[in-house]
Amino acid sequence: MTVQTDVKSATRTDAGLLVEARTRIKAMTISCTSAGAGSVVLKDGGSGGTTKVTINTPSVAEIFNVLIPAEGVLFETNVHVTLTNVSSVTVFYG
Repeated sequence: MTVQTDVKSATRTDAGLLVEARTRIKAMTISCTSAGAGSVVLKDGGSGGTTKVTINTPSVAEIFNVLIPAEGVLFETNVHVTLTNVSSVTVFYG
């Protein structure tokens, strides 16, 4: 039987570390701008680390959710985010 973990959240409005430990990303809420198409890039191991998730966003001001199936995406070291034409991202992890 698997062990459940508490789900936590972290939000950023600019590039940087979201979670400073080993974790699994389970979902995201992304707030897009109308400045043009953009993206949210999540890396394992800092800004120069391995890209684990890239979400391309539309060029409209809206908020949308990204649900990650199964146990989520494992980040061994930490979670670093880079935002392009995105106001903010909130990740749910555990």
